[in-house]
Amino acid sequence: MGGSRPTMADVAREAGISTALVSIVMRGAPGASDATRSRVKRIAEDMGYVPDERARKLRRTRSRLLGVAFQLQQPFHADLVEEIYEATADTGYEIALSAVTPRRDRETAAQALLRERCDAIVLLGGGMDAPAAARLAERVPTLVVAGRCDAPGVGVVRADDGAGVSLAVDHLAGLGHRRIAHIDGGRAAGAEDRREGFRAAVERHGLAGSAEVVGGGLTEADGARGAQRLLARPHPPTAVVAFNDRCALGVLEALAREGVEVPGRMSVVGYDDSRFARSAFTRTTTVSQDAGRMARAVVSGAGTRIAGGAPEEVVLPVHLVPGETTGPAPR
Repeated sequence: MGGSRPTMADVAREAGISTALVSIVMRGAPGASDATRSRVKRIAEDMGYVPDERARKLRRTRSRLLGVAFQLQQPFHADLVEEIYEATADTGYEIALSAVTPRRDRETAAQALLRERCDAIVLLGGGMDAPAAARLAERVPTLVVAGRCDAPGVGVVRADDGAGVSLAVDHLAGLGHRRIAHIDGGRAAGAEDRREGFRAAVERHGLAGSAEVVGGGLTEADGARGAQRLLARPHPPTAVVAFNDRCALGVLEALAREGVEVPGRMSVVGYDDSRFARSAFTRTTTVSQDAGRMARAVVSGAGTRIAGGAPEEVVLPVHLVPGETTGPAPR
């Protein structure tokens, strides 16, 4: 410990549990088993941890609310919100939601959560500019999730988006595809990482000369427009990596209208493993960010920040989920 006074975050790290759970034990609040209470108290005593009375008084004034700002247009955000509820079930925290819409930006959504006196605010998808995020973090512990943020004082929990798209390209190249396209996410959170991951992967496979990135976005309409542009090429790609599952669904709908067989003539990969990847008529091949694991990291990170811990950037691994929309390249 280098002579410094042990903190609640230090106890949590030593015990291998969340700071929020240590806080439950120290407050004598419900939500922890007797075995966990005994173990945490023993570790705290061995480390010489002494609760800060000033912090204890401050905790008594807390709202026990975790604020979450999410985008209505993002199905993955709905999955994340559901998992965050699950992850907070034994922490004593309730969730306050604030939606981001085309006419209601993230700052407005965050201000609404501030008015609710939330103990921490979680911004799903990022998107707030760095100065605004830094100002918010000065007022309340703040985390950006599923996106990047370089603002001082802001914690980050995100998936390795570049690696995710690379997995998709590896999968398609392994099936013999040589002409692969990426319909990107425009300016959406994670879009730049996914573009760069795509470019690096096709170059690694020696396919850069026949690969293409076209503008897309978050919605089915964006995917459909991207697919139509690709189908108009003299030599259309045989495989497409879409920015997300909703975009991939638009690609599939456009291909169906044009009579393009999937995966016979064209393979399609989505991203997020959201509910849009599991439609009534097909199971889309997709890249999973593991919403449950991400939600647990969010709740743990929020607990650490609320307890006075420093903000961290947590980058989570991803994995490919094979489905019915990818197959061998056409001969």
